[in-house]
Amino acid sequence: MAINEEVRSVFWENNQVCMIDQTVLPARFEIRRYDTYQEVAEAIRAMVVRGAPAIGAAAGFGMAAATQQSKATTVAALMDDLRAARSVLARSRPTAVNLFWALERMMRVAEGGPWSSVDELRRAFVAEAEQIADEDIEINKRMGENGAALVPQEATIIHHCNTGSLATVGWGTALGVVRSAYAQGKKLHVLVDETRPRLQGARLTAWELKNLGIKHTIIPDGSSGHYMRRRGVDLCLVGADRIAANGDTANKIGTYNLAVVARENWVPFYVVAPFSTIDMSIMHGDLIEIEERDQEEVTVIQGQRIAPEGSPASNPAFDVTPHHYITAIITEYGVIRPPFNVSLHKLAENLKAGM
Repeated sequence: MAINEEVRSVFWENNQVCMIDQTVLPARFEIRRYDTYQEVAEAIRAMVVRGAPAIGAAAGFGMAAATQQSKATTVAALMDDLRAARSVLARSRPTAVNLFWALERMMRVAEGGPWSSVDELRRAFVAEAEQIADEDIEINKRMGENGAALVPQEATIIHHCNTGSLATVGWGTALGVVRSAYAQGKKLHVLVDETRPRLQGARLTAWELKNLGIKHTIIPDGSSGHYMRRRGVDLCLVGADRIAANGDTANKIGTYNLAVVARENWVPFYVVAPFSTIDMSIMHGDLIEIEERDQEEVTVIQGQRIAPEGSPASNPAFDVTPHHYITAIITEYGVIRPPFNVSLHKLAENLKAGM
């Protein structure tokens, strides 16, 4: 299955929330369809859909599904059902701020009435969810252009986890920078961290790069220092699930390790994320909740136990990279550089003022 702009990771069709099932790639390409917000919440939790921007879009569509499944005959009763749906969807995954951003955006639509009927509110919710999805692609392309300017004409790039079309609605964040640079004719070689324990790099990023025709090599997570020191790496590109007001960044587990090694070897380390991923209400990264997932994701691979029975495992899904390891944050509004506690606040104030 080739990647193209017509195939989205999450979309709305026939009053259903549709998602590419990322748990079965690359072996199979399957679309899952959901009728209820409870099913959407479980799909987010089980990582059928993953990646902060894609989770946000899925949450928006989950709220649209809530309007369709509700039996309410009055706007007031439908509002009660939407608040219940928001609560369920908010519990699906705790770290990705885009989830909560999308839920709040949908609720602002509901609260922005007055609505003449439940059907009018239903139509408005579907339209808003589709707008979130459409905006994501345009935002990603703007980030891609901004980031591509930082990529040399010939470059070796280390990329962690998956940040492409699968992690967004389409195009990608960090991998979107790779796509944009490649489209400009730059000669690229992407070193793909396998990204344990769920192997999003080996399974998903490699699948995307192969379909795009971009040269890549899958490497063990622990080998990035070797490649930087002995083989030569020009830059590291990663995404983000939540960025604090001082620039501390929560991303897939292993990002912090990569950033430390990049600093040791004088390799630029770029975070690529939309402004919706920046949480100005959190002052620093230690305040970001880190999701702890089932230990069997570590001890069992594709149904085969690889650790002794009874040996416990810890499985934090994310870590936090302190801001001083980050060279710049690439957003749809440009490249944000240190000191982040100044530059991010300035960006937020400018956007609030409509500048």
